[in-house]
Parts: sequence; structure tokens; C-alpha cells
Amino acid sequence: MLENGSAKEAILRETGSVVGVHDVNFDIEAGQIFVVMGLSGSGKSTLIRMLNGLIQPTAGEVLIDGENVANRSDAEIIQIRRGKIAMVFQHFALFPHKTVMDNVAYGLKVKGTDAATRDARAIEALERVGLSAYARSYPEQLSGGMQQRVGLARALAADVDILLMDEPFGALDPLIRRDMQEELLRLQQSLNKTIVFITHDLNEALMLGDRIAIMKGGRFVQVGTAEEIVGAPADEYVAAFTQDIDRSRVFSTMRVTEPAHALDSANATRETALAAMRSLGRDALYLVEAGLPLGVLTHRSLTDATAVGQSLEAVARRDFPRTSGNAPIYTLYPLASHGVPIAVVDDDDRLIGIVEPGAICREVGLGNERDRTGSGADLPPGPGPGPNRQPLAASMQEGAS
Repeated sequence: MLENGSAKEAILRETGSVVGVHDVNFDIEAGQIFVVMGLSGSGKSTLIRMLNGLIQPTAGEVLIDGENVANRSDAEIIQIRRGKIAMVFQHFALFPHKTVMDNVAYGLKVKGTDAATRDARAIEALERVGLSAYARSYPEQLSGGMQQRVGLARALAADVDILLMDEPFGALDPLIRRDMQEELLRLQQSLNKTIVFITHDLNEALMLGDRIAIMKGGRFVQVGTAEEIVGAPADEYVAAFTQDIDRSRVFSTMRVTEPAHALDSANATRETALAAMRSLGRDALYLVEAGLPLGVLTHRSLTDATAVGQSLEAVARRDFPRTSGNAPIYTLYPLASHGVPIAVVDDDDRLIGIVEPGAICREVGLGNERDRTGSGADLPPGPGPGPNRQPLAASMQEGAS
């Protein structure tokens, strides 16, 4: 009916069925945190239930490692869940009569794992989340945050590649919630799981997501990195969500980085340095040797009477500020107080650009105005797959009613 142009309201009247998800197409790379953000009723929980086979899509496919799991029997779906997928819920779903360790080991017991192996894996998972000392405790003896850690440990003990997390931190107090978000990111650095994370909180989405999907009315309105979502919202709906976001915590230093036009210490002179400053309209330039920054030359230091006859290395200021290109913009604030351009260096400490202090204020201060006028053409491309990421962990094309 949707393909024939029927509206969702008409389908509800005629069939009694609600269109939960429609025309949603996306790929998720292995090792990626893919966050689906939407308000209540947007279809995000329906979507995640399709991924684990609790709801069968009316049309389309759910591919995991190239295998369509949307048309499998109940028995096959159960085996897929046990072997490839683990769930973490908002409401912890712990057995009150079982110890913490038994709760964590429960999924392994269902799989038929022997007692010694499942206990060892349960303890290992509890150690990862910092709860090994509570292995013999019961859920009622733990705080809400600790109970959610148990739920996370249960998913980790299953040792599957894909974690589906349905608003897992939604019931936690703000401070505990922040701790759990940071804990998840810490664990992900070593575990490199493929995670589908559902939330209604854009700040949480921006903090956690390698890629983020904004969902409304059963459809994806926009899919992109945090910088793409905030810097170039697809429509007014997304722009309204992002208008109060602290851009300095979303955008990386590379967004405000410009070419360094550095001077090579092997052939630069006082005269060529001053000429370069006049040509570029700058008061400071970096001096480099084999790409490594030695110091920053200022117009004042070069024109000082005592500088005449001295080498550029002797005149260059050595206590210059430096940062990496992927550092958030807000980390530049204290560096801007040095009064010279901030050196942006790569992993080998080679100079790849500079940040002028004024560029930071312009980006953060005028960013919201640029978003309202719809100009996001200067947005840099989002980061590509990391070196340890494989092509596809899951892909999906589906419509459901």
C-alpha cells in the first residue's frame, strides 16, 4: 500500500496496522557504533527489533555478514541471536533470584556452555566493567548504574560481534549515565564490537556515535557523522535539534585548521621570513626542519634590534602551543591564550597546519547563524573507516507495518 502512495493514516484505517519503519536503508561497518536517535514513536525501537528478529519486516532485508536474517524461521533466528547478537536493555532485565555472576553467565548457560567455561567468562566480563568484587551479590544489592553494568557484562560474556543497545542508559541518573557512556567508549577501544545504539538524546548520540541516524516518522531524515549532523543539518527538523549543541565539543580542530606556510630552516632567512609574513598578511610563521616544528617566528621578534644577525632558530619562540587535528575545538581554548597560531601536528609530530585564535571564535560564535542560513558547504568530509575496521557487519533495507 505504501508503494501505491497510501498514507500511513490511511493504512491504519484500512488494515489496523501501524507503519513503524519505512524506506530505511543503511550499512554498518564492523567495529562501528551506529546510533539511531529519535523521539518517542519515531520507529527506532521497532527498527532494533527487526535487527534481532523479534519483528519480521513486511518487505526488505536485514543482512548480517551478507546473510539475510529477515526470512528465517524462529529456530534459525534463535541460533543467530545466540551466535552473533547480544542485547542490552533500558530496564536491566536481571533475574532477582540469581547472583550477579549467574545473571552474567545466563546466556552462556542457555547456549549449553559448560559451567567452568561460563563462570570464567562471566568473571572476565565483570572485570571489564569493574564489578568482579560483586560476583556473589544479588541485583537488589546494587545501584542502578551497577545493575546496568551487569547487563552490559552479560552481553560481553556472550562474546558475539554485534551488540544491540535499546536506550540502555535512559533510566539512569545524569551523572551515572555519563559514567556509563564513558565506560562504553572505553570498552569499545579494546573490544571493537559492532554496536547499534538507540537513544532519544542527541547529546548522547553525538558523544557515542561514529555515525548517527536521525529518525522521524519511521524514516531516516539524515545519516552522518556528528560533524555532518551538526554542521550541515539536512532540514529544519534536524537543525532544530542541533541549534543549541555546543559546536566546540562536536567539531574537530581540522575544521578550523588552515595551511601553515611554514619556513624551512635549511634555507629561510630573516629577510625571506619577513617577506613571507607581508605576502601572507600574518604576524607569525612556523619554522620547521624536515617537517617538524622548531618554533614560531613573530614579526616583532624578527624586527627587534637584538635579533639582527641572529639565526632564525635562536629567534624562534620554542614554547609554542600544539595540538592534534582530531582534538575537539574546545581543547584549543587554553592554547589560544599563547598569542601565536596553534601548531597542528600529525602522529609523527609533523606540522600539518595552524589554527589562528580568531578562527576558533568565528567558528563557534557564528556557527549557529551559518546553520540557519543553510550554508554547510565548507564542512570537511567525515572520517573514513579506521585501519582495523572491516567492510560490512550489517546492512539493511526494509519497510515494515
